[in-house]
Amino acid sequence: MQNPSRSELAEFTLRAVLCGVLFGCLFGAANAYLGLKAGLTVSTSIPIAVLSAAVFKLLPRGGTLLEANMAQTIGSASSSLASGTIFTIPALFLWGFTPPVHQVALLAFFGGLLGILAMIPLRRLLIVQADAELPYPEGRACAEVLRATEASSSGGRWIFIGIALGASIKLVTGAFHLLPEELSTTLSALPNASLAIKAAPALLAVGYIVGFKAAAVMVSGALITSLVLFPLVTKVHLAAGGAAIGPKAIKDQFTIFIGAGAVTCAGLFTVIKTAPTMVASLAAVARGLRGGSAEVGQERTDRDLPSWVIAVGLVALVIVLSTVPWLFAGDLSLGGRTVAALGVALFGFLFVPVSSRLVGLIGVSSNPVSAMALITIASTAAVFLALGWTGKEAMGAVLTVGTVVCVAASKAGDISQDLKTGWLVRGTPALQQFGQLIAASVACWAVALVVIALAQTSQGFSDDSIAAPQARLMKTVVEAVLGGGLPWDLLLSGAALGGVGILAGLPALPFALGIYLPLSTMAAVFAGGVVRKLVDAASGNKQDGGKEAGASAGILCASGFVAGEGLAGVLIAGYAYFSGVTKPSAPHTGVDMLMGLGLLAFAAVVLYRSGRAKA
Repeated sequence: MQNPSRSELAEFTLRAVLCGVLFGCLFGAANAYLGLKAGLTVSTSIPIAVLSAAVFKLLPRGGTLLEANMAQTIGSASSSLASGTIFTIPALFLWGFTPPVHQVALLAFFGGLLGILAMIPLRRLLIVQADAELPYPEGRACAEVLRATEASSSGGRWIFIGIALGASIKLVTGAFHLLPEELSTTLSALPNASLAIKAAPALLAVGYIVGFKAAAVMVSGALITSLVLFPLVTKVHLAAGGAAIGPKAIKDQFTIFIGAGAVTCAGLFTVIKTAPTMVASLAAVARGLRGGSAEVGQERTDRDLPSWVIAVGLVALVIVLSTVPWLFAGDLSLGGRTVAALGVALFGFLFVPVSSRLVGLIGVSSNPVSAMALITIASTAAVFLALGWTGKEAMGAVLTVGTVVCVAASKAGDISQDLKTGWLVRGTPALQQFGQLIAASVACWAVALVVIALAQTSQGFSDDSIAAPQARLMKTVVEAVLGGGLPWDLLLSGAALGGVGILAGLPALPFALGIYLPLSTMAAVFAGGVVRKLVDAASGNKQDGGKEAGASAGILCASGFVAGEGLAGVLIAGYAYFSGVTKPSAPHTGVDMLMGLGLLAFAAVVLYRSGRAKA
């Protein structure tokens, strides 16, 4: 690819847009599937940058560095839309709502629109003037990857290997049921206790990306639930004269609320812990804007979308949210829609600058978007309660306010990283911003279709494989404020358990998610963390899960696992959704279990080999 030293260098081209939209929809769908399954999403800027560069090299005239940057800017936009949507929308289905595809897509789009437009006036302040203070780790790593691909795109082969292997394993276990998707064994010494692991390359990839420490904390929480809480609840239940009870009943009646209490406690702790940083971020942004950082630059590399576009877009957004009856879930009056729209505007403008600045310090993957959504939902629910609006309709409306704000905060962090990459490779900010608007208008439909298809499969979000943990947290918060007859004793017990983990110095949310999610999910994540530990040890890297390894071939292969399994899972769900046919899983033998474990081990070996290779 060519060096972007000339102002006439190709940048916003049809092939760059199409490449970004295509990869964005693919990775957005995969990230939505992963987030609904494991409660986590991964950044996609680097793998999309590598894939785009690889595609351009196959074209007759090649491609430019700025075209590849435009493609990754457009493509990475889908991940933020997926994060905000899956953290909230599944709760509507758990309440019995059935939102249509266009409602979910428009909520995601409006959240993306709010995040993009509200962040644009902050670009010069955060990206340019605060360069020494805010490194934007993923943005810098992506810029280095783009420069490296000028000479070679060999790392891209690991993405394709990961996609092929991830999709193949998912089809073998989830579509044809040739081997079991979950490998488990009961422990006779402990009633209703078991050890289990999923043959899921995407979960292996999550563990590799987050690193050994976070993965170990997650599995420790899951082991507490599986080996301590399940046997303990069983013994207490039988001692109290109850009938024999199985693992599913224990989960539905007891441990699911204990886990929800732990996650809620962790979320509140994260809010309190990050509150000083949020306040400081808002103050810094306000000082910068008063200092005149919004002057219009004339150079190509310092040109933003016109201010009138931002003003008209934001005003139109609030008007549409206030006047269109069916956008917010629940049958709201004009007054109710106005309150909801004002809540979106208030918390959106509060958290967009916070998110944009936070990711400059800690990166997109560590951005506490769920904590921001928690504040939004709890505060909006309190206002609704004060106005006397309760019941399921009010709960749905509160949740969809959280959807728009959650997407906006996530989107603001994503575009901030992309604009940092563009600044480092001398891209055109206005074109990147326009590209993000295009991406939001397209990817929102891909994400919405995935959520709807997975919700309307045979078991929906009640199935352990599609747990939608973050959405369940939001559901619990809304019910707690507006009144839903929750078992407070179990919730408080879970909160106490999460608090003990915090006092012990464990990362709050990973430990709480471990308590909430099944051991089979967390064990697969832990296996990926072990692979990362072995790779780091062999490479002499002492920073577990550090950002300096973000461009390694291992990260690219792990991203391929996520994309491959996610896309295969989406295809399976789409087939079941449109055909109404779901192939049941046949009973598996012990030999099948061993073969499934061998399949997961093979994926781990491939991941290790990629981690030891050069990107």
